[in-house]
This record gives sequence, structure tokens and C-alpha cells, in this order.
Amino acid sequence: MVPFDTALASYDPALGLEVHVELNSNTKMFCGCPTEFGAEPNTQVCPVCLGLPGAMPVVNAKAIESAIRIGLALNCEIAEWCRFARKNYFYPDMPKNFQTSQYDEPIAFEGFMDVDIQNAAGETETFRVEIERAHMEEDTGKSLHVGGATGRIHGADYSLVDYNRAGIPLIEIVTKPIRGAGEKAPEIAKAYVAQLRELIVALGVSDARMDQGSIRADVNLSLAPKGSDVLGTRSETKNVNSLRSVERAVRYEVERHAAILNDGGKVLQETRHWHEDTGVTTSGREKSDADDYRYFPEPDLVPVAPSRAWVDELRLTLPENPTVRKARLQAEYGFTDLEMRDVWAAGALPLIEATVAAGATPQSARKWWVAELLRRANDAGVELAAVGVTPVQVAAVQKLVEAKTINDKLARQVFDGLIAGEGTPEEIIAARGLAVVSDDGALTAAVDAAIEAQPAVADKIRGGNHAAAGALIGGVMKAMGGQADAARVREIIMEKLT
Repeated sequence: MVPFDTALASYDPALGLEVHVELNSNTKMFCGCPTEFGAEPNTQVCPVCLGLPGAMPVVNAKAIESAIRIGLALNCEIAEWCRFARKNYFYPDMPKNFQTSQYDEPIAFEGFMDVDIQNAAGETETFRVEIERAHMEEDTGKSLHVGGATGRIHGADYSLVDYNRAGIPLIEIVTKPIRGAGEKAPEIAKAYVAQLRELIVALGVSDARMDQGSIRADVNLSLAPKGSDVLGTRSETKNVNSLRSVERAVRYEVERHAAILNDGGKVLQETRHWHEDTGVTTSGREKSDADDYRYFPEPDLVPVAPSRAWVDELRLTLPENPTVRKARLQAEYGFTDLEMRDVWAAGALPLIEATVAAGATPQSARKWWVAELLRRANDAGVELAAVGVTPVQVAAVQKLVEAKTINDKLARQVFDGLIAGEGTPEEIIAARGLAVVSDDGALTAAVDAAIEAQPAVADKIRGGNHAAAGALIGGVMKAMGGQADAARVREIIMEKLT
């Protein structure tokens, strides 16, 4: 292996990213079988998706609509007429021995996405990634290799095939070669997949969960000698299923290619497998060219010819671009770049937006979601939105804090109650006895006890060191289980000692 920086001194990397998105239609691409994730193996199949003789496919109209909306969101041209083709190759989890896909007539083509990355100075730079095509196809089944140490077919005792996924509607989004990225290539690859995932989620066409394989990235990479316009031989790392892995796979392949080329070897055009545990790729199979797939038009499906009126109608349904929305809300909420980065990384922006709409300030909404509830979600191993608290409830808790019914410490106990399903914030406060004590009689008695317990601190305050009051306030809060009105406690201390 050649260190990354050393490799870039001699070679220019070229990237190509192919992202497969499973659409969230209720039925498969060419039949009526359900698409629910996690069903028992081979329970969501029929003669069509199993490729049985005489079974005739029918195109899923919802999938066509989703494909057009994705194409429009990626600034693509939408074909006035396109058709499906058969991509012929043998694979054990592909029941028909061909995949119904699109070849030279994709539904969307010639688009772009502007990708934002952070430079060394912390400033935002924009890099344009050009989209070659976004085409429709069906997914294959899934193989499970049992036995052995790697979970792959080599060394396995036997293999099982689940065809539930066969026929799931897919959109494959293919970039043009990304050149000129240099040392930023891994970061750009990660940022592109991240922003594309955000766009897909915003469109509502897929849940885009990388952990469940509903969005998967293939990373193509080649190296060319510095200053050369000729692309090198590419490798394709298949089914990379996390943003971090996309970045690491690009970096690893740059180092691997450079080592081969420096030794006078020749890079093999092949597919490769990414290993998350070791951070390396291993050889899969020799990569075929398009001619090897013997594409020909699918004779059992009619062409797809979306009317311009329909395309224009779908254009009106597009949501605000997530990147544009993020910048707008950051300015509107007054978040710093660091605060917004944390909000975005936590997936908290929609929740904060809804909390603000329910009456909370942006900073208080950010505080609760990112500083408090994110920790609970991580501990429970769930997404932030599934932590068990709603934006309306967060806004209600914040209003109670502002009204001095509870303080921040007690609010955390209210969130415990909300997650446990103990009722509304007000009901939880009443049931748990969490209300702040503001009765002067009780507070004065607690202050007197604190002064008696810490006479040296009291003398400092009398001598003009007012900051020392914090120690007495802490003593009162501890004695009263955190339920004292801290502001009023301070006032009483100062009245007594100054």
C-alpha cells in the first residue's frame, strides 16, 4: 500500500458513484407482491418476480412517478420516451437470469448536484457532481451463506436464497466521472452520498436507510498519471452501506491502485467487496463491460412515455432542496456553523423546526433535542425521532421552564416520564412532585441552614465576594432535591448577607 498523500503526488483520482435507491412503493416493480422489509424468506413472491414461464410483468406507475421526481430534483432532463431492457447475466439470487433494467434509454439524464464540503479553514466549498443518468430497474434477491468465518460464499457450508427482495423497485443514480477532486475525493464522495440521501428522504420516495440496504453505493475509482487526460482502469467496490465507509473505501482504493501501478502492475477491472471491520477491499469478480450483458429491449413491457404536462405537475411537488433549507433555517435560527453541524448530524433539524412551530425558541429546541434527547436515543439504540418524545411535548416542557414551574434539572425528569408514557408534562410534574419550590418561608429556612453550614462562604459574601453565593445556592439546591427556585434563593442570600 502507498500512503494516500504519496499516491496523490503521482496520480490523479477519478471517481464514479452509482447509488441504488429502493423505492417505498407498496408493491414491486413489475408485480403486485408486497415490499415490506423483514418478512419471512420467500413469502413475498409470485410467478412474475420468480420469473416463471408465462408470467407477464406490468410496470408500477408509482415507481415511474418517483423516478421522475428524483430526476427533476437532480436537475435532470426527463425522457419523453424510454423503455426497459434485459440485462443478461447469471447470479444465483436473480431468478430470471436477467435483470429488467434500463440501458441506453434511461428515464432521467444529464443532471447535477452541488455538494458542500468544509475546507481546512472551516469554510464551505461547493463542488458540482454531474449526473449521467438515473434509471429504473428491479432489485435481485438476497443470498445468505451459512457457515465459514466471513459470511461470504467462500468457506460456507451452504447457501440460502431469499427472493422477497427480487423485483423491488430501484432507481440507480450514476454520476459522470468526478475529476479534479484530488485529496478531497474521499470527502466529496461521502458528502455526495450524504446529500443525495437527504434529498431522497425529503422527496419521500424511500426511507433511504443504509443499514437496511434501501440505499447502497457502488464506488468506482481509477488513477491516472499526474496531468494525464486518460482515465485509468477502474475498480468497483460494491454495496458500501455507510457514509463513513464510502469515504474510507475511496481512500483505500487510491492507496491500493497506487501500490499496483508503482510496482509496474496492471489494475484489474473487477468488482470488490468492502470489509467494514478491517477497512479493506477484496476481489469479487471480474467486471463485465456493457456488451457482455447482451442488453436488448424487454419485449414484455411497453415503452414509458411521460407527458410533459405530468412532468410539469410533478415538478410542482418537489420539496425545498435540503441543502438550501438547511442554510435558510440556520440563518433564521441564528445557529453557528458548529451548532448546525451537530443538529444536522443528529438528524434533528425537522424535529427542531416542529418544536419551534409549537412555540419554543430555536436555541431551546436545539438544546433539548441535541444535548439531552439525542443521548437518550443513542442509549436506546433508536433514531432521534423514535426516542418517545414529540416536538409538541418538548415545546410544552420548555414553556414550563420559562414559567419557572420547573428548572432544567427537573425538566430532565419530566422527559424520563414522557418516555415512560406517564402522561402529559403537567401530569408528570404533579405525580412525581417535581414543581419548583418558590415559597419564601421554605427557601429562607434552607438559606439559613446553608449559611450556618458554610460560615466561611458567608463571610466572603459579606466582604464583597458575591460570586461565592454559588456555593450557598448549591447547598440549598442539594438540600431541596434540586427543586428550589435558584434565582429567588440568590435574592434571599444577598438580602441576608449584603
